[in-house]
Amino acid sequence: MQAKISPPSDDSSSGHAAIDLISALRNHTGFSARERKVADHVQQHLADISDMTIAALAKACGVSTPTVVRFCRTLGCDGFREFKLRLAQNLAVSLQYISPPAASEQVASDTAIDRVLGALYATANVMRGQVDPDKLQLAVTEISACRQLLAAGIGGGSSMVAGEAANRFFRLGIPSFALEDSYLLQMRAATLGPKDVLLCISASGEADELVSAAEIAGGYGATTISITPNGSRLAQISKISILVDLPEDPDIYKPTASRYAHLIIVDAIAMTVAQTRSATTSENLRRIRASLTAFHGRTGPQPLGD
Repeated sequence: MQAKISPPSDDSSSGHAAIDLISALRNHTGFSARERKVADHVQQHLADISDMTIAALAKACGVSTPTVVRFCRTLGCDGFREFKLRLAQNLAVSLQYISPPAASEQVASDTAIDRVLGALYATANVMRGQVDPDKLQLAVTEISACRQLLAAGIGGGSSMVAGEAANRFFRLGIPSFALEDSYLLQMRAATLGPKDVLLCISASGEADELVSAAEIAGGYGATTISITPNGSRLAQISKISILVDLPEDPDIYKPTASRYAHLIIVDAIAMTVAQTRSATTSENLRRIRASLTAFHGRTGPQPLGD
């Protein structure tokens, strides 16, 4: 007889603290009536809880301190101290979404395209002043002579740039691959060696998956190149670090502009690599265009690099 699979239990029965306490406060169904009074007060005074004692919170809610302790344990916390710590951590990353800053005044004629382009231009200009041309040339030298290139990014923006890097470099005659799966990345990094390149893209430079992959690949003699902020763990462990520390627009509804700047860096490296390997590059691009023409029959103007 096949065992019946039970649905996932909620926080109150699992004994595990909620990952997102703010959502748990809003949606938790396991509170008693008195615990609900604590939950309601906490939701209305999120920023004040870190400075309150358990007695002060109990008094503000009109309940006993044991009720506050039970409330914390219903959320999976050992007690009030752990609850405050977890709430403070959650609040640190959630506040801008709970109370987003008022949208800045826009020129009446600004369209959505204008606003996105404005963020792109501002970020690209900051990047332009930060990139060290010597580091860029070192990356070009290593990639031009490499046997294969593995591009890696974790998360939406970085993984997209890694995919585009592989897309750029395979056209130039360099076997290139992109990965965003953390386990596959560790395994592939372990297969790299001298004459191979691991190119990591990270807006934070603190992704454990990328830092670990760079450490593994570097340990086997591969050249590790990163596009990442100065002072990050990834920058410190990479052989060549192209350092960019890019601000993000405070408007939470705008797409992340840093990925455009990272794409510009990748394109700049790819263009220079293409020029360095001009004979191979030209023949590869000719073959690609000829194969596509044979496939779809179109001979008119098309993007030369594609």
